[in-house]
Amino acid sequence: MGTTQLESVPEPKYWHLRTVLTEALAEFEVGEILPNERDLAARFGVARATLRQALEQLELEGRLQRRRGVGTTVAPPRVGVAVDTREHAWPGTADDAWQPADCVLAAPPAAVADALGTERDEPVHTVRRSRVSHGQPVAAELLYVPASSVPGLPAIDAPSGTARARAVLRELQRGALERRDSAVELGSAGADDAKELDRLPGAPVLVVTTRYLAEGRTAALSVATYRADTCRLTFGDSGDVEIHHGPQTQAS
Repeated sequence: MGTTQLESVPEPKYWHLRTVLTEALAEFEVGEILPNERDLAARFGVARATLRQALEQLELEGRLQRRRGVGTTVAPPRVGVAVDTREHAWPGTADDAWQPADCVLAAPPAAVADALGTERDEPVHTVRRSRVSHGQPVAAELLYVPASSVPGLPAIDAPSGTARARAVLRELQRGALERRDSAVELGSAGADDAKELDRLPGAPVLVVTTRYLAEGRTAALSVATYRADTCRLTFGDSGDVEIHHGPQTQAS
């Protein structure tokens, strides 16, 4: 990586540095560790705060990754992850890519209770699921299901765990789903999501919130957190997962 002294430019200095760094990354292999911030700041003649802004922007764009105990590395191509848009598919169906991990009965966050139309202190089934693509964790989900949506849930010994999660999903699928609505927004990883996704707290994420509607009410609410540094969300009915190698090459 060569040395480039930045001169006065009309755009923000960190953005100009981001452009310079983007070109310089061509010299590095995927997974290669970049020099530390002090060395990079000296090479480009900028303050470390400016450098950090540029690195954060490149991480947001999926070009770099910050890894615990490793440092900043060149990111691999983004993984195209399909977000199912079928209106009449409950979570947990046979072709669902999510794997249930746990389920607890507890009061949800206030905003979730309001969306479900439950009392704020009313316990709901909270199913935790994860999604792995090409050997790496790409998403974590919390699926909130009110007790009224699974009235026939069988009594099982374990109050939590994978068995309970699967039982909730099976019972949820017995209802008649009217439709599902999804919204996507950019966010930052909290401590739990960061641990699940092997990211640093505050790393950029894409949050997909999905409402499952039945009998004129929200029967379940999903909050799925995707890694923004490695994921490229695709919306369609095929359910395929694609790896996007670049603008000219694409493999599924």
